[in-house]
Amino acid sequence: MENQEKQFRLNVTRRHFLTKAGLGFGSAALGSMLFKDQLFGVDQQQTIPLGLAQYAPKAKRIIYLFQNGAPSQLETFDYKPLLNKMHGEELPASIRMGQRLTGMTANQEKFPLVGSTFGFSQHGQSGAWISELFPNIASIADDICIVKTMNTEAINHDPALTFFQTGAQQGNRPSMGAWMSYGLGSENSNLPSYTVLLSRGRGNGQGVYSKLWTNGFLDSVHQGVVFSSGEDPVLYLKNPEGHDKQSRRDMLDQLAKFNSEAFENFGDPEINTRIKQYEMSYRMQSAVPELTDLSKESDTTIKLYGPDCLVPGTYAANCLLARKLSESGVRFVQLYHQGWDTHGNLANDMRMQAEDVDRASAGLIKDLKQRGLLDETLVIWGGEFGRTNYCQGKIDVANYGRDHHPKCFSIWMAGGGIKPGMVYGETDEFGYNPIKDPVSVHDFHATVLHLMGINHEQLTYRHLGRRYRLTDVAGQVVNGIIA
Repeated sequence: MENQEKQFRLNVTRRHFLTKAGLGFGSAALGSMLFKDQLFGVDQQQTIPLGLAQYAPKAKRIIYLFQNGAPSQLETFDYKPLLNKMHGEELPASIRMGQRLTGMTANQEKFPLVGSTFGFSQHGQSGAWISELFPNIASIADDICIVKTMNTEAINHDPALTFFQTGAQQGNRPSMGAWMSYGLGSENSNLPSYTVLLSRGRGNGQGVYSKLWTNGFLDSVHQGVVFSSGEDPVLYLKNPEGHDKQSRRDMLDQLAKFNSEAFENFGDPEINTRIKQYEMSYRMQSAVPELTDLSKESDTTIKLYGPDCLVPGTYAANCLLARKLSESGVRFVQLYHQGWDTHGNLANDMRMQAEDVDRASAGLIKDLKQRGLLDETLVIWGGEFGRTNYCQGKIDVANYGRDHHPKCFSIWMAGGGIKPGMVYGETDEFGYNPIKDPVSVHDFHATVLHLMGINHEQLTYRHLGRRYRLTDVAGQVVNGIIA
């Protein structure tokens, strides 16, 4: 048996090398990853045990409302009246300082400033400036913390989006939710610890893809489970035609027996993962239909989120479902709402996008608060980068657009240990550069992990001879926004 096992390992490694070589050396190492206990030693695989935070967490769960496509900070939460006064004038070279441009504006000879067509007013005890596009979010100004100085290293959608979700601009790294699942485990054995919800707005959309919720090199049990808007929210949960619950139970028991014998013979850790996933699917058969049934929601709840919350697949419906999933113990709920890519027709597209998300975003905060869940639930709202203060292409007040701007942009956070009713960071009067308290993507990730009770420098996983972490080799906790 020892010789057979040795030969099997050699064959698996060789087979994976030959079949995966075209995908790069990282994929060629899959055989090594499958048998990492033999190569590294089990004690080196993780720095902290699964399900064990390192200190008392301020948040138990996360709901991330990702606004895919990058909403303009100048039309949302960073009021810059100087841009209206200097409308049409050239952006001073002393402000731009030769910063990197995208391919869409690199050939522009001029960079005319363009002010927002939308009005701003102050709200809450902090006096936060919020666009007229978001009256409902304005009503929760005392519950949220607006961070105006987020900045990123990426200037195009794919790497910027991937960077925010995985801590790296290239693919094949574990996503935030996967790291949370790996580090903290699940609160509910009948539901996955990491779920993903997708919606599409009426503006110009950028695509989302499975690498954003991948487990990367972590065990596949940590990947995000996508809930769809169709008749079957999670595919293949229903029993096949002609089979009842008992016959499915019998089938899974027999399959688990075969898989257990295979694990004893070959030691492939993915076999145990497969057993866990089959069992999770079986338990989800009862939990998921009840969670996704919105027919029993009260009129009060529907009023909070808006009537669209009864339409599966809408942003409002996903916000309501996110609350239900989080309330049921799902550790990380990730929403992606597409449609914020405003290179042109910004005034019209921004208005439509805001109408889609404003009421439901605020409704989620109010709903969590009235249920006593906001203090233990961290809610995040924001995109992958910001927008330029100058017009892309020919300036047109009625139909202007803004290009990508990674240097500074706005997000907001609420609950889960975040200081409520405050604005963090300052940008210059042109809204182009941070002048106080800049926050990088790595800082953001370090802070989120800290709020969940995890030291970001110690949540690591050894892969290909190196210890990886969500924050790579950087990141500082932003203590100024922590209550």
